[in-house]
Amino acid sequence: MIREATIHDAARTAEIDVISSRYAYQNILSEELLKDLTVESRVPVHTRWIAEKRFDMYVYEDPDTGIVKAMMGIGMNEDEDKENAFELHFIYVDPAYVRQGIGSEMIRFFEEKGREKGCREFVIWVLEENGMGRNCYEKNHYHFDGRDKIFKRWGKREIRYVKTI
Repeated sequence: MIREATIHDAARTAEIDVISSRYAYQNILSEELLKDLTVESRVPVHTRWIAEKRFDMYVYEDPDTGIVKAMMGIGMNEDEDKENAFELHFIYVDPAYVRQGIGSEMIRFFEEKGREKGCREFVIWVLEENGMGRNCYEKNHYHFDGRDKIFKRWGKREIRYVKTI
């Protein structure tokens, strides 16, 4: 079940952020950067995002166990060349639950929310070296549109994936 994140989810979403980043970026970011990424440092960030509605944050909660297995932040895209596009700002699935269809289900939910807002174009920025993420997006019919930028937090190149419905 996908539901809106609440302040009570901040610790778990921060934990998913950290363990998923360490898993997905282990061969992309330095060991030092990944070591410095801690749940304790991310909880205030997630609390602020949820409280201030920086993104529309959602979690995937297992309806049988109540375990939050994934999270995402979505909202209107701010790229100058993409008017009225909806963006998946981030998505993280706990590594213990990858390859179970959760990411694809969340992407479909994201697209549904965008359509509800009248959007027909969808945007996802992904680290160029993140093959796992890129494979997931391509499986869901997104494609690289030639645009790139540097993700300032890590100094890594991001590329833009898009899909029109």
